[in-house]
Amino acid sequence: MFLTGEMLIGQQSVTGSSAPISAINPATGERLEPVYLGGSEAEVERAATLAWQAFDAFRETTLSQRAEFLNAIAIEIEALGDVLVERIIAETGLPRARVEGERARTCMQLRLFAEVVSRGDWLDVRVEPALPDRQPLPRLDMRLRQIPLGPVAVFGASNFPLAFSVAGGDTASALASGCPVIVKAHSSHPGTSELVGRAVQKAAAQCSMPEGVFSVLFGSGREVGAKLVAHKFIKAVGFTGSFSGGTALMNIAQARKEPIPVYAEMSSSNPVFLLQGALSTRSAALAETFVTTLNNCAGQFCTSPGLLIAEKGALLSSFVESASAFMNESSTNTMLTPGIYEAYEKGLSLLNDNPNVRRLAQAKESDLPNQCRGSLFSVGAKDFIQDESLHEEVFGSAAIIVECDNFEEMVLVAESLEGQLTATIQADESDLGVAKHLMPTLERKAGRLLVNGWPPGLEVNHATVHGGPFPATSDSRTTSVGSAAITRFLRPVCYQSVPDMLLPDALQQSNPLMLKRLYNGDWEV
Repeated sequence: MFLTGEMLIGQQSVTGSSAPISAINPATGERLEPVYLGGSEAEVERAATLAWQAFDAFRETTLSQRAEFLNAIAIEIEALGDVLVERIIAETGLPRARVEGERARTCMQLRLFAEVVSRGDWLDVRVEPALPDRQPLPRLDMRLRQIPLGPVAVFGASNFPLAFSVAGGDTASALASGCPVIVKAHSSHPGTSELVGRAVQKAAAQCSMPEGVFSVLFGSGREVGAKLVAHKFIKAVGFTGSFSGGTALMNIAQARKEPIPVYAEMSSSNPVFLLQGALSTRSAALAETFVTTLNNCAGQFCTSPGLLIAEKGALLSSFVESASAFMNESSTNTMLTPGIYEAYEKGLSLLNDNPNVRRLAQAKESDLPNQCRGSLFSVGAKDFIQDESLHEEVFGSAAIIVECDNFEEMVLVAESLEGQLTATIQADESDLGVAKHLMPTLERKAGRLLVNGWPPGLEVNHATVHGGPFPATSDSRTTSVGSAAITRFLRPVCYQSVPDMLLPDALQQSNPLMLKRLYNGDWEV
């Protein structure tokens, strides 16, 4: 497919008029064609107005029509073939296997939401039929269903050019709920965004979706994104990125005449707690897996293990020695963008300059641009607890080993942590009694708890949670991955004494959609 450098608004292609954007191959420093001109307030207005005009028609499409649309998007993305894969590699420096895996995950997400839409249980239909003879007072007929919020602004992420971008989880779940989507494409991979955007645009046309159900805008800086979030027709926001970016959008959304929810996934260090039994039986294996996980794709995962907490002693010393040896022998990895590389280097400098932090190991040097040298550091538990700067995420292959005097101090470290996407316990059977004491704290701190695993490699299914207390996310009650993500873009509406002919199909007495409904307090199939 030929790249044009244009934005997509509804079924139209539009050339921007503001500052140009050029993708850069981070592995070579080469600027990639074409140039993308950013949008302006006029394009934001046009896309938002089209989305609003499409909303009522799109939200009342049948469940099968919406499922067909989501499946068609997956088919069109797959049909792009190597053109898409090669453009992603050029724009991100990611290895082919990672890109192909992410493409499969993205299409699987779309198909998962197609299945969710078809079932209809997300409508959460509840019917309380009238009881005119009830004493002491009769009961009126009352029925509830979930309806979509309205057009959603989705911000593409830098580290997942497919799975958290133009047709990623936020877009899939918003479209599934019946919300039109306007994507603010990430400036680091505009070519990828155009390719995927055209796949969605083509699927929308094939499935006769209302024009305006989907648009893609470009823009350097924060102007387009800020105007999009502030627009009166936008009713929710999906964001994956930095803490500063997410909180800026939250502030804009809350300052509106009508505040709207921002579902932002922002920052997490993903602590791993190494217990004594695990260290005594598999220290070397844990050290190797830890370093391999940390270095994978330059650690550019929101679930990369950036903290490791353990008790001081001979067992930990042996682990540190092994992990340091593995790290010192590691090669560098290309980071996604020059900006991410610069932020990583700044984070390393702050750790190197901290008098309470000791550098343990660093990967080999490289002459190539934007290379992430994996790094390990250590710090005492008391210094870690007191120094809040050490709790901040360093995005990349860097981790701090927090050395505790005893298990009680490990619990204190856990209590001192900010909200996290994940928390992991490495434990053998002999550790389970001790681990049980950690669980209540970790439940309060994280959205996903693991035992004897490593946090990257998030499964997309009905039980997944990718969220957590602030600052991991802006709303700890939600997830941005898995089928439950659809609930972010819905709200309940109650219909009281409404004649059957005025009710939506989901609430009609005959149940024409054959939904599972809570009817008079009992489940009706």
